[in-house]
Amino acid sequence: MQSATSSLKAAASAPHKERLIAKASKSISARLSAISLAMMLAGFSTNALAVGKLEGQIRDNSSQQPLAGATVTLKELNLSQQAGRDGRFFFVGVKDGDYTLVVNYLGAMTTEHKISIRDKQTTLQDISLNSQDDVEHIRVVGQQGALSKSMNRQRGADNVLSVVSADVLGNFPDSNISESLQRVPGLSIERDQGEGRFVRVRGMAPDYNSVSMNGTRLPSPESDRRAVALDVVPSDLLQSVEVSKTLTPDMDADALGGAIEVKSLSAFDRDDTYLNLNTEASQDTLTDNINPKLAASYSDIIAENLGIAIATSWYNRDFGSDNVETGGDWAFAEDSGFDDAALASVDARDYEINRERLGVGVNFDYRPSDDTDLYLRTLYSEFDDTETRNSAKTKWKSAQQADALSQGKTTRSLKSRTENQNITSFVLGGQTRFDRWTFDYQASHSSASAEKPRDIAGADFVAKIDNTGFSNTQTPQIIAPEDYYQNANFELDEIEIAASKAEDTINAVNVDLTRQLTLGDYSAEVKTGVKVSRRDKSNREDIWIYSDLGDQGVSDDALLLSQYAGNELDYSLGRFGTGIDSTPVWELVNSLDADDNRDEVESTINDFDITEDINAAYLMGHMDIGKLRILTGLRVEQNQWDSTGSGYDGAKDEFIDINHSSDEDHWLPALHLTYRYTDNTVLRAAWTNTLVRPTFGQLAPGYLLEEDDGDIDLTFGNPQLKSLESMNVDLSLEHYFGNIGLISAGLFYKDIENFIYQADLAGLGDYVDAHSAVTFVNGDSADIYGLELSYVQEFHFLPEPFNALVLNSNLTYTDSSANISWIEDGQLLSRDIPMPSQSDLTANLSLGYENSYASVWLSAAYKSEYLQEVTELSDERLDLYQDNHLQWDFVAKAHLTSNVTLYFKGVNLTDEPYYSYTGNSAYNAQYEAYGRTFQLGLQYTNY
Repeated sequence: MQSATSSLKAAASAPHKERLIAKASKSISARLSAISLAMMLAGFSTNALAVGKLEGQIRDNSSQQPLAGATVTLKELNLSQQAGRDGRFFFVGVKDGDYTLVVNYLGAMTTEHKISIRDKQTTLQDISLNSQDDVEHIRVVGQQGALSKSMNRQRGADNVLSVVSADVLGNFPDSNISESLQRVPGLSIERDQGEGRFVRVRGMAPDYNSVSMNGTRLPSPESDRRAVALDVVPSDLLQSVEVSKTLTPDMDADALGGAIEVKSLSAFDRDDTYLNLNTEASQDTLTDNINPKLAASYSDIIAENLGIAIATSWYNRDFGSDNVETGGDWAFAEDSGFDDAALASVDARDYEINRERLGVGVNFDYRPSDDTDLYLRTLYSEFDDTETRNSAKTKWKSAQQADALSQGKTTRSLKSRTENQNITSFVLGGQTRFDRWTFDYQASHSSASAEKPRDIAGADFVAKIDNTGFSNTQTPQIIAPEDYYQNANFELDEIEIAASKAEDTINAVNVDLTRQLTLGDYSAEVKTGVKVSRRDKSNREDIWIYSDLGDQGVSDDALLLSQYAGNELDYSLGRFGTGIDSTPVWELVNSLDADDNRDEVESTINDFDITEDINAAYLMGHMDIGKLRILTGLRVEQNQWDSTGSGYDGAKDEFIDINHSSDEDHWLPALHLTYRYTDNTVLRAAWTNTLVRPTFGQLAPGYLLEEDDGDIDLTFGNPQLKSLESMNVDLSLEHYFGNIGLISAGLFYKDIENFIYQADLAGLGDYVDAHSAVTFVNGDSADIYGLELSYVQEFHFLPEPFNALVLNSNLTYTDSSANISWIEDGQLLSRDIPMPSQSDLTANLSLGYENSYASVWLSAAYKSEYLQEVTELSDERLDLYQDNHLQWDFVAKAHLTSNVTLYFKGVNLTDEPYYSYTGNSAYNAQYEAYGRTFQLGLQYTNY
C-alpha cells in the first residue's frame, strides 16, 4: 500500500515548495523557541527581587454578582489580565511598590484604585462597579447581560475567540449544544432528522474540529469518527461555550477549523444560592406528538470555601420525517452536461423516531486556602435513539427519464433499531499560586460508547412491477399501477440482523507552570507545560444474513408481505402503502438457527482496536510593549498509533490478522499579535500551525478482497495515513461600543497539506493488476480562506419603546480549493474541488425586543450549498452537494413574576426541508421534510 500511496502523491506534489516551507518553519521555530526560552530564563533570574501578590474579585455594585471577563490592569507595569468566570483576578510575583489598578468592563464605568504591594504579602482588593448608564445595575441577566459577558471575554482574549453564554442560549429554541453553536460567527451545523448534531467551523468538516468539556477532550461514540455529535450533551448543563479559531501553544493542536470548549456550571459563577427549574412540552406538525422536557440546575456555596453545582436534563421526543432519495443514482449522457438525465433508482422512506436524552452534571469547587483552588467536574450524558424506517425502493434495469414507464424491481424493506450512546467524563484539577509562579494541574478520564443490540438492519420484500416510473427530478414520486401497493405481490427475499458496539476512552494528565514578570520596562509572562494522553478506540460488529429462506423450511405463504403488513403509513410526499410490522419478522428470525446464518466476513473485517498515544510539551510567553502584546511559542506533539484488525482474502477464502504501528512528530510554532488601540478597539494578527489526525474509519486496518471472473476488487482502510497539517494566518479588527455593541471584521487563510480523500489505487504500485482498490490516501494541498463580519447592537440610544431592541448578526464568506488525483487508462488525472462540507456563505440574524416584562426574538440561520461527497473521481456531475438551508425560529417570553417566566418557541417556522442534489440542484440525491415544532414552557429561577 505504501508504494501506491507514495506514487500517487509524488506525481502531483510540489517538492520545491515543500522544502522551502519546511526550511522556513524550522528557522522560525528555532527563533521562537529561543525567544520563549530567554523569557523563561529571565523569569528564573528575578528570584532575588522583593515580590508580593495581588488578588481580588470584580462585582456588580448593586447585585454583587461576579463580573467575568473584566479587564484588570496594573497601570504602571502595563500588566493586564481578565477576571475569571467567578470575577476573581490574581497577580503573582509583582515587585514591591505602589500601583494604580484599573478595571474596565463593557457596560460599567471604568474605575481606578490605588494599591500597595509588599514583599511576601498578599494584597486583597475587591472592587464593585457601577453601570455607565442610569440603570439600577449592570445587566448580568437576560440576552443583553449575556451578550455583555460574551463580549468582555472576547475583547480580553489573546486569540480569535467567540463566546456564547447560557443566558444567550435560553433565547433560542435550541435543544442541544450543536444547535446553540449555529448562532456563532463562522459556525454551521450538520443535521440528522432535522436536529443539529455535528458542528462545522469556518467551513471545516466536524472531524477537523476539536470538542472539549471542562478542559478535557470528549471522545466520540461514533465507531469511525473523531467528531463528537453535540446533541448528546443537553444545553441545560452548560454555563458557556467558547470557540477558539486561532490556537495558542498551550492548547491541543488538533483543530484545523477551531477548538470548541464547553464549560459546565460552577457554584462560584454566582455569589448565592441558585435554582433553575424548567418544564416544557413540544409538538411537531408532522406527527402531532406531544413531547415532554424537564430540566433543573442548582448551585450553592457552603462554608465560603466549598461549592456544589448540580444540573440535570431529560427530554423524550417522538417525531418523524418523510424522505425520498436517489443517492445520486443518475446517469448523464457523455458530453451533454446535465441534459438527458436518467434515473436508475428511487427510494421513498418513512421514518418514525423516538429520541430520549438524559444529562447529569455534578461539579464541586473547593478552596482550602487563599492560594489553592480545587475542582471536580463530572458529566453523564445518555442518548437513546429508536428508529423505524419503512422503505420502498424501485430500481430499473436501465436508467430512465422522468414519466417513462418500464418494469421495475421494487423492494419494500424495514429497518428497526435502537442505539444507545453515552458519554461519561471526570475532570479533577486545580490551581496553586506561589510567590512567583502559578501551577495548574489536571487529570481526566472520559469514555464514550455507542451500542446497538440485535436489530433489524433490513427485512427486504421484493416484487417486479410493470409500468413503473417517476415524475419530478427534485422530489421524485413513483408512478405505478395498483399492483405496486398489493402486499401479496411481494415476497421476503432476505433479512439482515446486526449488532454492534463502539467504545472510545481517553485518559489524560497535564500540568502548566506560569510566571508573570517584567523585562526592563515591559511586562511579560512565560508559560510552559506538558500533557500526556492515552486513547483507546474499538469497534465490534456481528452480522447475520437470513437468505434462501425456502431452503430453511419457511413456507411460501410465510414469505408474503401480507403476513407482515402493518398500518397504512401517513406519508406526506405521496402514497406509500402499508408499513412492515417488526414483530412477525422477529418471530421468523428467532425460529431459525442464528449460527447457520452468521456472516463471518462482515462480522470480522469491521472489528478493530486502535490505540493513540500523544505526548505534548510547549513553551510560550507574551510581552506587552505599550499597547501591543506579542505572544509567541512552540508546541511539540508526538503521536503513536497501534492498530489491530482482520482482513479477508476472498480468492483464498482465508482471514488475515493485521497489526500496524506508526508514529509522527509535529513541531508547531505560533505568533499572536494583539494591538489595543483603545480599550474598545482591538486589532489582532496570528500565524499558527495546527493538525488533524485521520479518522478512525480511515485508519482502520481491515480489508476485503473479492474475486469475480478473475477481477480483483479491494476495499480497505489505510493505517499509514499522515495527519493533515495546516499553516494558518488570521487578521481581525474589533470595535466595542455602547453598553452592548460590537462591529468586527476578520480575514483568515489556511494552507493545508496531506489532504485526505477516497481514491481508487487500481493500476498503481501493489495494485497494478487490480480491477479496483478503494481506500483513503493523502493527496495534494488544499487552501481555504474567508471573511468574517459581526455586528451586535443594543439600541438603548433610541427613544422609547425602540430602546429595548437588540440586534445580533454575523456573516462569514469562505472559499476553498483542493486537488484530487486518479489513474485512468494509465494516465494521472486530477481536478480541483471545494473542501468537503465547506459552505461559501453562512449567516445569522437575530432581532430581539427585551424589557423587564417580556422579550421576543426572531432569528434566522443560513448556510449555502456545500460539497458532501465525491462519488466518481472522473465525473464532477456526480458529486453530491447539500443545498442551501435557511431556518427561521421564534421565541417569546413573558415574565409573570420576577422569578417565573412563561415562554413559547417556534422551530423551523418555514418548514425548511433537507435537500441534497447530484451535480445540479435539479437532480435529487435526498429530500427530507420534518415539519415545524412548537414548544411551550414554564421556567422558575431565583436569580
